Amino acid sequence: MARLTIFSLVIAVGVLLLVAELLRRRRLREKYAVIWVLFALGTLTVAVFPSLLNVTARFVGIETPSNLLFLVSLLALLTVSLQLSGEVGLLEEQTRRLAEEVGALRMKIDDVPTRRDKSVPCEEESGSETSG
Repeated sequence: MARLTIFSLVIAVGVLLLVAELLRRRRLREKYAVIWVLFALGTLTVAVFPSLLNVTARFVGIETPSNLLFLVSLLALLTVSLQLSGEVGLLEEQTRRLAEEVGALRMKIDDVPTRRDKSVPCEEESGSETSG
């Protein structure tokens, strides 16, 4: 086996083990783990069958197989970046909505003592007068 093949196999297996460990420790969610497992399996496939990259490059019309590898890597990173940007947007929206809800609840809590002072005395106050 060529050094590059062995290196690629080690990297792919390392990524698979890392993803499994992160999942086990609940540091990585399943929906993100799928992406990284697919990347690792793709790397593993190309490492085991390097001629597959040559055939695919010729089929697509790319002269140098490494250029195809760079293109696929770039597209994969773009996909991950877009997905994470979407997730960040959703989290920002949720944070804004939760901050508004907390603000509204604080206003209600701050308003409660003033209503209580203006209304009928509470049971503790009225109960102490009758039992005294």
